[in-house]
Amino acid sequence: QGGVGLYLCDLCQGGVGLYLCDLCKGGVGLYLICVRGGSGYICVICVREGSGLSVICVGEGSASYDFSHPPWTLTGAWQEYSSLPENFLKGCKWAPDGSCLMTNSEDHVLRIFNLPPELYSGEWQRYCNGARAVLRMAEGDTIYDYCWYPAMSSGDPDTCFVASSSRDNPIHAWDAFNGTLKASYRPYNHLDELTAAHSLCYTPDGAQLFSGFDKMVRIFETSRPGRDCQCRPTFHKKQGQSGIISCIAFSPSQDLYACGSYSKSIGLYSRHEGATLAVLQGHHGGVTHLVFSPSGHCVYSGGRKDPEILCWDVRYPGKVLASLRRNVTTNQRMYFDMEMSGRYLISGDTQGLVSVWDTLSMSDDSSVLPLLQFQAQSDCVNGISLHPSYPLLATASGQRKFLEPYDSGEESLEAERPPQGGAEGNSLQLWWCGTGQRRLSGYALLREEDG
Repeated sequence: QGGVGLYLCDLCQGGVGLYLCDLCKGGVGLYLICVRGGSGYICVICVREGSGLSVICVGEGSASYDFSHPPWTLTGAWQEYSSLPENFLKGCKWAPDGSCLMTNSEDHVLRIFNLPPELYSGEWQRYCNGARAVLRMAEGDTIYDYCWYPAMSSGDPDTCFVASSSRDNPIHAWDAFNGTLKASYRPYNHLDELTAAHSLCYTPDGAQLFSGFDKMVRIFETSRPGRDCQCRPTFHKKQGQSGIISCIAFSPSQDLYACGSYSKSIGLYSRHEGATLAVLQGHHGGVTHLVFSPSGHCVYSGGRKDPEILCWDVRYPGKVLASLRRNVTTNQRMYFDMEMSGRYLISGDTQGLVSVWDTLSMSDDSSVLPLLQFQAQSDCVNGISLHPSYPLLATASGQRKFLEPYDSGEESLEAERPPQGGAEGNSLQLWWCGTGQRRLSGYALLREEDG
């Protein structure tokens, strides 16, 4: 539970030998690369244990992250989102094995990007056109939520898929290798009408897909697409958790899950029976994102138009353990993420500022000051995702723009009016958050030339 121990490598499954990482040379977090057919896949240090290979966590699991200074921009993607004047991003999520990154945007397209090849060569270019998506999966309407299959491994194509939910459409499972539709899960309401899920989350073992609706959670068996599902009301006889279930998260150590609602509440439920364990109140806006700590003892929650990320101790529900303040003045879903050791929590805000908090400095009922803040974009940073192996941070930015109305008498200024929308802030960015910047020789030279 502390993140230190022996685990089977999700990538090589004990079938690949030991190779020194081309990036850190064993000096940054002791990473190794599983080299299969010339492709550079990343896993943590493999050691012999009995008859097979296992993976051992080194130290606290956060040795590769260094937030004593602002991170460095490595690359990004912006031309991908320039097809529409207001094609802002709506979050980004690394694959569980770290091999690729998925984004959502206003054009109803899920995009998948591979790790940049410069990570292996170290030859970062001064001017580039940005990364290009290797896959695009188009939904019919606004995408409400999306998630990776938790057991996804690029070494096993059958596990490489993602789930998405969009307005007036069933839940879709997409093949992350070729972008084709793999399966559909069709939720129907009490009038036998197709209804869209507002939130999605796989169970940690990937056996079931939980989906959130108005005062309802529906559970589909991953291996059985169709309309058959289990229904769990969250509000009954004026008791429980009301509102639309906007986000779902599972505890990594206990048989319970948390549901956030647009009614500004968080519900804790037993996984197998669905019994309500607690309903937590304290947010100023509808809850849009939940993250459990790796120990499973704490759950962090954030809401729309809400200036706080609240930390709750699930062992003593009802009392806010700590408050992490950020500037959120939008109704967008504002993601935040926690690195694998559980020490650092990172979030963006409406003004493009990214904040890093050290959770070890938290004390009871206190407002925790950020350990580090840096300006990532001039626009809203709504997506935050930390790579599971590399010290890489992905940020997604952009928001809907509402221009001020013009006076009807200002006809002479018609030609001077700015175009609708704006694509300059709609981008995906990758940041290096590790120590030993000279390990990336090309990038280190670039920074020296820039002064």
